[in-house]
Amino acid sequence: MPQVTRRDFLKISAAGSGAAGLTVLGFDAAHAAQVKQNFRIGGATESHSVCPYCAVGCALVAYTRDNPNGTRTLLQIEGNPDSPVNEGRLCPKGATAMQIATSARRVESPMYRAPGSDRWQQMSWDDMLNKLAQRVKDARDATFVAQDATGNIVNRTEGIAFAGGAAFSSEEGYFATKVMRGLGLVHLEQQARV
Repeated sequence: MPQVTRRDFLKISAAGSGAAGLTVLGFDAAHAAQVKQNFRIGGATESHSVCPYCAVGCALVAYTRDNPNGTRTLLQIEGNPDSPVNEGRLCPKGATAMQIATSARRVESPMYRAPGSDRWQQMSWDDMLNKLAQRVKDARDATFVAQDATGNIVNRTEGIAFAGGAAFSSEEGYFATKVMRGLGLVHLEQQARV
């Protein structure tokens, strides 16, 4: 008979007690090896993004799956644990990013409400962009100042203001600022303060 030391006895007792306790709770080691789980995001495509809410820039990971009919289904959005900004954590607003994308109340095309109307009507993107461009041109033409009171050439418009988004990258902020300055805007505000 092999000699069992006190230490060996304690190890065997602890392992046996743990196995007996798990078996009583419904964990069967032999059965657990046979169970194969299908995870909802198993085999999904992982895409990285940034939360659209504020200027913090928390990183998100979106999991999508391609469907046989050529469409793509969004499965999950969560914080990116590799991000030094949020380390995988999200605030209450950021945690609702999935609802923004999948809500039944989400508006998926441009809506327009004519002045004095009580109804919104759906428009095509081309019509909406043309309407926006025309409004920008009209406002710029109506408020364009070529020279200031002392005769200096200023070429500016004071009838339009621009507010940049919190989710802009540095490059997008730079580009937006250049476009707005090219239109002659002097009232620019952006969280990145470009």
